[in-house]
Amino acid sequence: MRIEQLQAFLAVAETGSFGQAARKCEITQSTVSRQIQSLEAELGLPLFHRTAQAKLTLGGEHLLPRARKICQEWESATQELADLMAGKQPELCVAAIHSVCAHYLPPVLQKFCRDYPEVQLRVTALGSDRALKVLRDGLVDVAIVMNNRFLTASPEMVVDVLYEERVEVLMASNHPLTQHEQVPWSELIKYPQVVFKDGYGMQRLVQERFARQGTKLRAVMELNTLDAFRGVVRQGELIALLPESALVEARTDSTLAIRAIAFNTERGSLIGLAPSITEVGNMVSEAPNSDSILTRQVVLVTTQDRIQIPPIQHFCQLVRQLEKSAANAMATQNSIAQPHTSYDSQPLTLKG
Repeated sequence: MRIEQLQAFLAVAETGSFGQAARKCEITQSTVSRQIQSLEAELGLPLFHRTAQAKLTLGGEHLLPRARKICQEWESATQELADLMAGKQPELCVAAIHSVCAHYLPPVLQKFCRDYPEVQLRVTALGSDRALKVLRDGLVDVAIVMNNRFLTASPEMVVDVLYEERVEVLMASNHPLTQHEQVPWSELIKYPQVVFKDGYGMQRLVQERFARQGTKLRAVMELNTLDAFRGVVRQGELIALLPESALVEARTDSTLAIRAIAFNTERGSLIGLAPSITEVGNMVSEAPNSDSILTRQVVLVTTQDRIQIPPIQHFCQLVRQLEKSAANAMATQNSIAQPHTSYDSQPLTLKG
């Protein structure tokens, strides 16, 4: 049974004539006749009395309300899909890690709301693993997360690398590690750490690095907001390994300090000064198995079907454009900032 057959059936039932039905459907009368005959053959009973005026049989009368409902649903569905492809999407849902919500997304959100004022924009701050899960489940349209190749390997996923950034050490301003310009790994491992909760990419990144260095991570507390990290670290000897974008606001708080992780380019281990973000990218590409540099890669992820929808496509384009500008601005700010810093960020939700 095809929708064209039901549409022809409705046209004949409503007009009482095969000829008028053909004109209504903008097809030939012979085509209408063939569609009705095929439908009758499939159902196994006649639908019309073949008289001067086509009248419904008992079977046709039973089919009529159901055929009308099916055709109405089909018309509604095709109209909704046409609206979707025309950019008339009622809402766009985004899941992003906290630092992206706090520092990179605001200009993107403002620009998108101006460009698509009729689309309601919903933004939720989540850990990377959770954000990718809700994307796979169809609960959000776009995820901006720390890259996890195991969770984004599906052919349906579209992954764009936005930027790569170094991980640094957050500590209290009077912490013993502040005596180092760059903290040696041998000193860093002596202190208990605050880490992101399970499901956040940063926890996995830090744990894997400790394992590669042959040391045990002393994680004594799990948190899920950056302002909580700031408050806890400020109180004593606890330290936290956080990416640069999570430390932007931290560069104005005299109660906290930030130090680079030491790196030695000759030995390829975490001892001496870490290189710039650009150098990090080059070194990773040249030596992908190296344990020398602790960085994280932030990516934009959506699906093949969603990227075809105009509002989603436009949002992704804005992220690529404005995220790059924001990353450059943050790098400039970090290069001139004071070493004592703090961070305070809340999850962001903004509606268009």
